[in-house]
Amino acid sequence: MNLFYQPDIQQGILHLNEDESRHAIKVLRMKPGDPLRITDGHGALFDAVITEADSRACGFTITKKRISPARSFSISIAIAPTKNIDRTEWFVEKAVELGIEQIHFMRCKNSERKSINLERIQKIVVSAMKQSGQTWLPTCSDIKPFHEILALAIDKKFICYVDSENSDQLKSLARPNQNYLVLIGPEGDFQKEELDQAIQYGFKKVSLGINRLRTETAALAACHTLNLINL
Repeated sequence: MNLFYQPDIQQGILHLNEDESRHAIKVLRMKPGDPLRITDGHGALFDAVITEADSRACGFTITKKRISPARSFSISIAIAPTKNIDRTEWFVEKAVELGIEQIHFMRCKNSERKSINLERIQKIVVSAMKQSGQTWLPTCSDIKPFHEILALAIDKKFICYVDSENSDQLKSLARPNQNYLVLIGPEGDFQKEELDQAIQYGFKKVSLGINRLRTETAALAACHTLNLINL
């Protein structure tokens, strides 16, 4: 069954927004009496029934509510957006499907992209959450300077850095059931000055393997690794 998103359902808003309504009524051709499955993006899952098949505001009534607890760990990835934004958007979609709590965009010294369309990114996040059947909506932040990302308060902090002498693997250093923040640099990697600064803030330099990875591939590999060690 298709999953729909209504963030204000617990505040008594018992209709879908225009985009969700159009999909239900125009695309799926749903009608009064048809069942809906809806999440608020905060762990709640609702069974509902359509009461008004309006393509601008599809009304429904709730028949059942369930709560999914938050995970025992959290994954935050801070990534310098790629010059080709399609590659960053691909990462966002796939990371949400795998499981992630926060995506931070950051501006580094070697960054080639200074801005993003955050509204478009958030739509991708919602779509990926629904497609993968999840009830917790990851958060995304607009681009912040590198030093602001370093100041984020998270338990376990890692910076992925291309270094042939670095034998410390993320998969070996990360432990289950922790809150993680992983920094993924731009296509020209972090500058040595940024690496040193991150280490001063308590970040551990790690590798993702012997191959040189693109920015978005490295970010997804880090996300997948942290999910796997928590299985």
